[in-house]
Amino acid sequence: MSADYRRLGPVSIAWMILYLGAAACLGSGEAASDLPLAPPSEVGMDAARLAEIPDQMRSFVEKHQMSGAVTLVAKDGKIVHLAAVGMADLANGRPMEKGTIFAIASMTKPITATAVMILRDEGRLSLEDPVANYIPAFKESKLAGKPPARPITIRDLMTHTSGIGGGQQNQGTLAETVEALAAEPLQFQPGEKWQYSPGLTVCGRVVEIVAGMPYEQFLAERIFKPLGMNDTTFHPTPEQQKRIAVLYKPGPEGKSIEPTEHWLSALTPDRSPNPSGGLFSTAADLARFYQMILGGGRLGAARVVSEEAVREMTRLQTDDLKTGFTSGNGWGLGWGIVRQPQGVTEMLSPGTFGHGGAFGTQGWVDPERRMIFVLLIQRTGFGNGDESDIRAALQRLAVEAL
Repeated sequence: MSADYRRLGPVSIAWMILYLGAAACLGSGEAASDLPLAPPSEVGMDAARLAEIPDQMRSFVEKHQMSGAVTLVAKDGKIVHLAAVGMADLANGRPMEKGTIFAIASMTKPITATAVMILRDEGRLSLEDPVANYIPAFKESKLAGKPPARPITIRDLMTHTSGIGGGQQNQGTLAETVEALAAEPLQFQPGEKWQYSPGLTVCGRVVEIVAGMPYEQFLAERIFKPLGMNDTTFHPTPEQQKRIAVLYKPGPEGKSIEPTEHWLSALTPDRSPNPSGGLFSTAADLARFYQMILGGGRLGAARVVSEEAVREMTRLQTDDLKTGFTSGNGWGLGWGIVRQPQGVTEMLSPGTFGHGGAFGTQGWVDPERRMIFVLLIQRTGFGNGDESDIRAALQRLAVEAL
């Protein structure tokens, strides 16, 4: 940097520091360059307004709402904001960094849905296929002791309208988990209503049956490697484990936060992959995935899934059924859809799609504005993460920067 930096305003200098730090986080290589950093002004955004995001996140840290956060905003295929505030591990004094790794829980679901659509593109399955075609145990599904009015389809599984119950966590291997889900009584007739379910876990098992390879291997070969998502995995390496953010819950009387554990805390090599909620990832990796979807299934030279498949995944599939965890939402294939912006989504465009996670993480794509919003935190016990003030603050400041 030459002495010309003295002519820059404080916001320009701050953005230059952000650029250098984020560039180190994003790394090098073709995949990283496909989602470049850019000054906000290059895409018509106000750098000063975006610079308020870290300050707002620090206020939540000071109020003991979280230990820290990584936030990312992209516009027109360029990252215009990437920041880390607070701590990833309070006890050990480890600061939050732009490359900190988070358990993203149910943000895994849209990635599983994409895997299904890759196989659909190849003509190897249909969304209208009965799941029993691939997992015979579903031929025995019962509702109040009787067979359902029609078979459960893959589309039902991807839209949470299948009627299956059960938890989101794996029990043994993926195959064993799905067999156990098939044995559970149905909650309602397929297609009759929306109820959040482990349907995407069943889809993950279908993927590995159809592809003839382990589910996690399919994701690695067909999604993560082409997109350069090098820190997205079900099984963090020992080196990656050092970068994982600790999960926190409210302390006594809400005057502190304290560490706790979750179902992904036991990082054993033999733990089965959870297609509904098992991935670890970073803000930069998730931005590549979301930009691929925003780009109609392509990021740079990498074509992951077809444009038609993206349109199908991100269009409303649930008509007027009441869905989701915020008012005005509908459901696509593995994605939440903002039908009528209101409350925490009021600043977003109709048709915005995305997904949250059990530990407060959020990732949303506004196709009308061609924007991406990523919020990575690790907390539990603070209520509905989809309606959090933290999510609303990030989205509001990012949109106000337009």
